[in-house]
Amino acid sequence: MRSVRQGLRLWWRAASALAICLSVTHCGKAPNPEALAANASTAQGLTFDDRFPVPEFSDRFPSAQESFRLHMPSDFASKPAPSQIASLEPQRPERRQREDLTTLVSMKSSAFPYFGNNPASDAPFLNVSNGERRGHRSFSGRVYWQDQTYNDSRVLVHVPEQFDVRKPGVIVVFFHGNGATLERDVRDRQLVPQQITAAGVNAVLLAPQMAVDAADSSAGKFWQPGGFKRFMDEAAASLARLTGDPASAKTFAGMPIVIVGYSGGFLPTAWSLEVGGISDRVRGVVLLDAVYGQLDKFANWIERNRSGFFISSYTRYTARHDQELMTMLRNRGIEVSEGMDRPLRPGSVVFVETDEGITHRDYVTQAWTRQPIKDVLMKMAAAQPPIRIAAGAQDSSNRVSSR
Repeated sequence: MRSVRQGLRLWWRAASALAICLSVTHCGKAPNPEALAANASTAQGLTFDDRFPVPEFSDRFPSAQESFRLHMPSDFASKPAPSQIASLEPQRPERRQREDLTTLVSMKSSAFPYFGNNPASDAPFLNVSNGERRGHRSFSGRVYWQDQTYNDSRVLVHVPEQFDVRKPGVIVVFFHGNGATLERDVRDRQLVPQQITAAGVNAVLLAPQMAVDAADSSAGKFWQPGGFKRFMDEAAASLARLTGDPASAKTFAGMPIVIVGYSGGFLPTAWSLEVGGISDRVRGVVLLDAVYGQLDKFANWIERNRSGFFISSYTRYTARHDQELMTMLRNRGIEVSEGMDRPLRPGSVVFVETDEGITHRDYVTQAWTRQPIKDVLMKMAAAQPPIRIAAGAQDSSNRVSSR
């Protein structure tokens, strides 16, 4: 009996020590008798709010001199994954929420650098030299140097969050005008990626850098036969890699195209349609105050591709050429409408003159309407009968069939 009482006393002492250990902050250290006595005395008579006060505002939110640290994915990479209960049911992988992707990708087949000939003269494009430095004398007589103006092979790529390569889609190719860069102008001022996303259609954007910040419309590699096809083939691989599905390269390589040319972008647009090698994949052409020449190339594409659409919106600066192109098309028996008030249908050919107050510089964001690229894509998606935008298998003639 005595041994039993001794065993109970030892068990009680151990349990008391454990309770005391759990009541202090550092139970791995030897308890301080004076601290334990203070805790025991102050705990008596205190309310719950006294012992666990509500955090002050300053404890929960930073002051004006402080800021929250943004938690990037790398912050959580080292944390262990939560434990899961084993199951015989197939486990569906969790889909990560993807955001809009806007990036710059260097592509060998982009417009520049270019060391071939200028088809307008059949002379070397780089026709000026200063020691080892080479350059191009533009139509205006100004010399632009290759290492500054014609050496940027990057392409602005934009994939909206809602884009799904498994659904019928379209690739928008944007040729910017003179005096532009991809980041400062195409992305930030003209808001082209933003317009693609805002349209809400299943579309991606490719915008190659043309002459860098220069008053020059040279087309570079897009002058070459098959140049546009090589560009789109390389872009297909890049888009597949960026979207995380290498197998989708074949889908991108057959996806229909809409070309948007602004101002000086008329020249690479015209040559891509004429000698690019895949003009039958082009479902639509949109010229934004851009008919400065090459009328025969535009008229030929319109006549050959009656299932696509053509839109030219213009100010007084290009009105003469637009009127001339309209006359050419009517003489070929092609119906032309003037105004964007009609539905956009396969084969639509539309010319629209904008108000006097609309400026050429702001034309990509304000033409016949605000955000005209967005408006075209929305009208294209709502067209009845629908304009073919479904990717399909290519036959031996390299034509894309709709689903």
